[in-house]
Amino acid sequence: MLAYKQEDLVYQIALSTVPNIGPVQAKILVEHFNSAEAIFKASFDELSNVENIGTVRAGSITAFGNFAAAEQQIPFLEKYKIQPLFLTSPAYPQRLLHCNDAPTMLYYRGNADLNTAKVISVIGTRGCTHYGRQVTEKLMADMAGSNILVVSGLALGIDAVAHKAAITNRLSTIGVLAHGLDTIYPYQHKTLAKEMTEQGGLLTEFSQGVQPDKHNFPKRNRIVAGMADATVVIETGVKGGSMITANLAYSYNREVLAFPGKATDAKSAGCNHLIKTNKAILLTDAQQLLDTLGWENTTAAAATPTPAVDLSSLTTEEQTILNICRNKELTHIEELYGQSGLSSGAVATALLQLELQGILIAQAGKNYQLTV
Repeated sequence: MLAYKQEDLVYQIALSTVPNIGPVQAKILVEHFNSAEAIFKASFDELSNVENIGTVRAGSITAFGNFAAAEQQIPFLEKYKIQPLFLTSPAYPQRLLHCNDAPTMLYYRGNADLNTAKVISVIGTRGCTHYGRQVTEKLMADMAGSNILVVSGLALGIDAVAHKAAITNRLSTIGVLAHGLDTIYPYQHKTLAKEMTEQGGLLTEFSQGVQPDKHNFPKRNRIVAGMADATVVIETGVKGGSMITANLAYSYNREVLAFPGKATDAKSAGCNHLIKTNKAILLTDAQQLLDTLGWENTTAAAATPTPAVDLSSLTTEEQTILNICRNKELTHIEELYGQSGLSSGAVATALLQLELQGILIAQAGKNYQLTV
């Protein structure tokens, strides 16, 4: 007979493998029955009467019998000091727990606090340019001493640059994996991954033996988006994993910030699109990120005077937006849509130009603040 805690862990791991029971249904069941063991010991009628479970899913649970496979995971977890995190674990990332599709189980190897006060995700294209690398490295350098936890996906390109730069600047960094902790993908990041377990960690919802299959990466992306206060998009095209992650973060009502790029640069087209459609705040530096999130930068340099802005050169649309924002501490985007009489595209264009000129600053909750 297993020790109580180990037996409970077997039920928890097993729940994450039951056919027809995904993260959404598992979370509903855990909230109803309070534990994985109670779910497996519930009757068919008790299970089927739970909202959004029904007879098919109830049958999958009562028919489940492969607890041995779950039990076989435990020696691996113990050998490599991997922390299993069930939905009810106090160490489970609480920001992620607020997402309706939070993973039933997480496996964590590292020393960083996943519930630390300040967490950002940094994402971008695998085929990053010199500009993308430069922006990422400067962002990490400017955040040194801020005690921010940096999350990314340990992929090639921006992810790896973010992890490495975080380590260089003594920031803890978490790599979210699309496979089990018994392997590292891509292989060339094996050394980086080892460094991260000593200054951050590796996190995955996939158990030992799960390979980095294509369909695992979107699942990985929701963890990257869900466990952070904000997602920073460095450089991305209009399609791909970074756009999926950014849109997930937006759907979770988290702040999304993006560095703008040239209009002709395909690798910044995704960032520009996020900014244009008001899904992301235009980001230019670390201090703006800290200000937007209300985080104090203990290492920030003394502020320099802001040069005067020539308001006479504004377009009619820009002046309209400016007038709406006057005499207000903050103005919400919906207020700008409603009062300006402009199309959403015209509002977005005017906001972008006003931000670039430093006249407006995007703040949390899709609000804008006048600086002049």
